[in-house]
Formats: sequence, structure tokens, C-alpha cells
Amino acid sequence: MSRDEAAPAYVPPPAIKINEIGVDDIRAALRAGWRDFTRAPLIGLFFGAIYVAGGILILLLLSVYHQPWWIIPIAVGFPLIGPFVAVGLYEVSRRLAAGQPIVWGEVLSVIWAQRSRQIGWMAFVVLFIFWMWLYEVRMLLAIFLGFKSFSSIDAFLTVVTTTAEGLGFLAVGTVVGAFLSFILFCTTVVAIPLLLDRETDLITAIIASFRAVFRNPAPMIGWGIIVAALTALALLPVFLGLLVVLPVLGHATWHLYTRVVAPP
Repeated sequence: MSRDEAAPAYVPPPAIKINEIGVDDIRAALRAGWRDFTRAPLIGLFFGAIYVAGGILILLLLSVYHQPWWIIPIAVGFPLIGPFVAVGLYEVSRRLAAGQPIVWGEVLSVIWAQRSRQIGWMAFVVLFIFWMWLYEVRMLLAIFLGFKSFSSIDAFLTVVTTTAEGLGFLAVGTVVGAFLSFILFCTTVVAIPLLLDRETDLITAIIASFRAVFRNPAPMIGWGIIVAALTALALLPVFLGLLVVLPVLGHATWHLYTRVVAPP
């Protein structure tokens, strides 16, 4: 037998079909997210508590090291890393839907357990976009506010909300932040659950995620606005709202994924 005859034929992975969804699917995903949270509340609160603790720690560090200008970029960028933090919640929803037991050790080690796939690489994508956001904010601060020093978070917020330079910084920063948030949303909204659910590569998953958004622009952008609004409200009471909001949105994202991406 020749080498060519012995070599196995390449079998391309099955095409990923994107469904059309509507507002009813968004509502159903949110209801399912709440249902999953009530079925596994302790593990949901655990992931929410990690996020809350991280936010409080960041605030303390900003205060201790007198770097109040970081408060706005981090407050805006903090939700950007939410999809990756919620990977464990996707796994919980997947197990509940499949009738599998919720094993803490397996859920907590989901990224390590998926190391033969490419879900770990998505962390680098998320962190890279987050780093771009922080860099852009630092550059905008230098352009609009120069080398001003701020003694506290209150002093910084006063400057950016009551001066022409500060308002300019907020306006341009909002546009830049919205653009980067949209890119990250398109990149991750379907890609992360897809990488957890199927054997596929990172590029294919990201392309499928963009396809999902552009095939369903109104409902998917509406979903992004819901996530951003609920997260912003949850940040107000010293991040404590994230104890519930993060797990509910994490579970809901998984159920939205199962509606957008057709079964193989």
C-alpha cells in the first residue's frame, strides 16, 4: 500500500449553523438563566462572590496607591472580562440541561479540563482587548487632562464631570469604549460557549460568534445592552449586585447560545 493510500482522508468539521432568533428567545434565555441559578444557587453565588471580591480589591488598591484615574476604565472594562469568568456557569447550565450532576471540582476545573481544546486561548483574546481599552484610556487622559494629579477618586470624578477637558475625555472615552465593547461582545458571545460545547478551533468559533450577531443584529445587540445595563446597576452597591446578576446572566448566555447555534 502506498503512503498516499494509507494516509487518512481529511474530514472537515461540520458547518456551524446559525439560527434566527427574536425577542422571545431573549426572554426565554433570561428565564432559563434565573431557573438555573435557583437550581444551583451556591455555585452561582460562589462565582458571583469571586467577581465581587475582585472589584472590591481593585477599589482598595486604587485608593491605597492613589491612582483614582483608573476607576472609570476599570468600571467600564470590568464587565468586558465577564464572559470568560462565567465559563464555569456555562458548564453548570450545560450539565443541568444534560441531566448530569453538578460536581464542584469538575465545574471549577472546567478550563483545565478543556486544555486539549482552545477555550484557554480565548482568555488571551479577552485580556488583550481589555489591555487595549486600558491603554486607550491612559492615552486619552494624557491628551485631555495632561499630567494633572488627583488626590482621591472623588477629586478625579469632580474634574471629569465638571470641566470641559473632563467632559471631552468622557465623550471620546465613551465612543472608544463602546466600540471595543462591541468588538469583544461579537467575539465572545457565542464563541466561548461554543468552545466549551464542541470540538472546534478558536477562529471558527469567533467567526460563528460574529455571524450570530450580524444575522440577528437587533436581538443580539439588545442582549448586549441588557447585559451592560444590568451589570452597571449591579456595580453600584459596591459590586454586591453581581452576586446574583453575574450567575443569572452567565446561565442565560448559555441558553441564548443554544438557541442561536443549531445542534450539530
